[in-house]
Amino acid sequence: MVNFKQFWTKKTLVGLGLGQFLSLLITSTGFSSSELAKRGINAPTSQSFLNYVLLSVVYGSVMLYRRQALKAKWYYYVILGLVDVEANYLVVKAYQYTSITSVMLLDCWSIPSVMLLTYIFLKTNYRYRKIAGVIVCVAGLVMVVFSDVHAGDRSGGSNPRKGDLLVIAGATLYAISNVSEEFLVKNADRVELMSFLGLFGAIISAIQIIVERNELKSIHWTAGAAFPFFGFSLAMFLFYSFVPVLLKMSGSTMLNLSLLTSDMWAVVIRIFAYHEKVDWMYFLAFVAVAVGLIIYSGGDTDDDQSRADVADQGTERSKHFDEEAGFDNLNRGNTVGSSKMGDTSRHDCMTSSGGRETIENMSIGKDMQGKKS
Repeated sequence: MVNFKQFWTKKTLVGLGLGQFLSLLITSTGFSSSELAKRGINAPTSQSFLNYVLLSVVYGSVMLYRRQALKAKWYYYVILGLVDVEANYLVVKAYQYTSITSVMLLDCWSIPSVMLLTYIFLKTNYRYRKIAGVIVCVAGLVMVVFSDVHAGDRSGGSNPRKGDLLVIAGATLYAISNVSEEFLVKNADRVELMSFLGLFGAIISAIQIIVERNELKSIHWTAGAAFPFFGFSLAMFLFYSFVPVLLKMSGSTMLNLSLLTSDMWAVVIRIFAYHEKVDWMYFLAFVAVAVGLIIYSGGDTDDDQSRADVADQGTERSKHFDEEAGFDNLNRGNTVGSSKMGDTSRHDCMTSSGGRETIENMSIGKDMQGKKS
């Protein structure tokens, strides 16, 4: 059982704080999109395009300055860019066909999708405490949905079935994007990830903007329209910049759970900025999601993180990147480095826990001995 001091670790507090900062950024993008919709501007791909351009320019400049070889194949980023662009498009498009309540509820599909994908591809094992935290978070969001129904704020939409399918498809793509980013940020490089995601995301968005050309021509650009448009892009740029930090620290499941509070923050802003009244269940839901986040993220120690790092570096990097990269000398150095890390943590894993960790680190040690011979 975890005591209070073990529960409130530095990693826990930083993860919770960063998660809520990202949630506030998503909230600001929602208000920006709402303001643009009020002005008759409906161009979601065009809004995302500027974000991808900023990512490619800022992080691409850093990457060119470093002059480092790629740690992952370029076509990985092409696929990731396509998935990310279409996920954003599908979820925004769904608002035209179904209610906001349905979008909020079905968007939770990304959480079990992320957990399943991380379990299959990243070999992430979830303890009962983390599963309990997920259940509490989702229960809190369900309270928000029932609050909307209770308040009579639900509207059916023009084609609910089509809208619901769009949300489910978009949430699934979000899960694939988040898990892919978690893998790449742990095994490749954050600057490389952001620069190529921005580059290929901008290219794909530019091609897709052709569909929105009529909407763009009809926009009457004023200060009132330009401010939320560029504000949306800036908030998305900051969001994409800090997402890899949280992914490397706490994983994609923690990211998706943290973003559940964005709807609650929107309610808080409406209360204090617009003096709107909301149902009492919103406050109970906010508390439930906060408690679920604390349960999920609390108690992670540095030893847990080091074991995860050994698994990531010892198996995933050698399995995916070292076999495919063309820079033999660079990869040989990285492989030896990761093998040394696996051998260093071998004693800790054998003394603290047996079984699976011992077998994994013994295999890493054998790889190192093979390279030495």
